[in-house]
Amino acid sequence: MKRNATLRAAAALSLVMGVGLSSVSVAGASSRHEARHALFAESDSTSGNSVISYARASDGTISYFGTHPTFGLGAVAAGATADPLASQGGLALINNGEELIATNPGSDSITVFSVDGARLSFLEQVASGGLFPNSVSSSGNLVAVLNSGGAGTVTEFRWDENQLIPLSVQTRSLGLANTTPPFYLQGAGQVGYTPDGTHLIVTTKHSTDSFEVFSVSHRGVLGATPVITAANSPVPFAFNFDNAGNLVAVEALNSNVSIYGVNVNGSLTSLGSVTDGAHALCWISSAKGYFFGDNAGSGSVSSFTEGAGSAPVLVNAAAASAHAGTTDSTVSPDGNFLYVESGGAGTIDTYSVGSTGVLTPVETLFNLPVASEGITAS
Repeated sequence: MKRNATLRAAAALSLVMGVGLSSVSVAGASSRHEARHALFAESDSTSGNSVISYARASDGTISYFGTHPTFGLGAVAAGATADPLASQGGLALINNGEELIATNPGSDSITVFSVDGARLSFLEQVASGGLFPNSVSSSGNLVAVLNSGGAGTVTEFRWDENQLIPLSVQTRSLGLANTTPPFYLQGAGQVGYTPDGTHLIVTTKHSTDSFEVFSVSHRGVLGATPVITAANSPVPFAFNFDNAGNLVAVEALNSNVSIYGVNVNGSLTSLGSVTDGAHALCWISSAKGYFFGDNAGSGSVSSFTEGAGSAPVLVNAAAASAHAGTTDSTVSPDGNFLYVESGGAGTIDTYSVGSTGVLTPVETLFNLPVASEGITAS
C-alpha cells in the first residue's frame, strides 16, 4: 500500500513531458483533432516505461497529446529487435474504456491509468504475479495478465472500486521452460478471454506450438489446468475472434492465419488455414468482417476474410505497405480506421478501412520510439 501511495504522489507532482512528433499526411487528412477519442502506444523503455497518447480525429488522423510515465520499466525479449514485448495486448483498455493497463516487463508489474479522452491519470501500479508481463485481457470486471518469463503464468485480477484486486489463488502455470526475459520466439504471445467470457486462451509460440485454454466459471474461477491444442502451424503468436466467437490466430513461422472453433470443454477444432506468403505474420486486428495481419519481416499488412465453414480466405497479400519491423496494430472502435505500429522504424501508419476490406493510407506519424510495442485505440 505504501508503494502505491508513493507512486500516486509522484504522479500528482510529475510533469507530463514529451517531444513534438511530426506526421506526414496524405489523402486530404484533416488537421483538426478532437480529444474525445484517442490512440495509445507504449514506449517499453528500459530506463522508464511510458504511455504516449494521441488525440484522434473523426477522419482518423492523430496528434501528439502527452507522454505518461508508468513508474515501471520496459524490457526487451531476448533476440527481439522491433518487438520488445514479443506479444499482442501489451496495452489494454478495460471497464468500457474507462481505464488503461500498461505492462512493465522490466519490473514485473502493471500500471493502471484512468482515461479521459487522450488524457491519462495514474491510478496504481501492482505486481503482475509473475515474470515479464507482456499481455493483458479483460472480461467484465475480470482482468488477466500474461507473464511470459520462466515457466510462464496467467494471473487473474478483479477490477473493483477503482483498483485491481489480485486473486492470489487465480495464478496458473503454463508449464514452459523459458529464460527471463524469454527468447522472443519461445515466450507466450497473448492472453485473451473468449467473447462469451467462458474461456481464457494463451498462445505459447515455439515453446510448445500450442494454445492453452483455461475454463472460466461464472464466478471467474480459472480451471486448474489448461486444455492444450497443437497449432496448425508453428509459432502461434496472436489472435482475435470472429463474429461467431471462433478463434482467428496468426502462426508466424509459415505466415498462416488459422481459424479454430472453441469447444465447450476448451479444446479447439481447426476450421482451416491459409498463408499470405509473406514473412513473420505475428499480429492481427479485425474490422468489418476482415482480418488484417502484420508481417514483421515484410513490413506489410495482409488482409483475410472467411469462406465456407468459416475457413480463412486470403484477400490481399499486400493490402498495405507499412514500414520496417511492422509489429502491433489496433482498430478504432467504430471499425473505420486501422493503426499499424512499426517498431523497427518508429512509425504509426493510419489506414481507412473500406466496406470491402480495402485499406487506404491516411497518414504516417514519425518519431515514435524505435522498438516500442503495444497499441490500442478508444
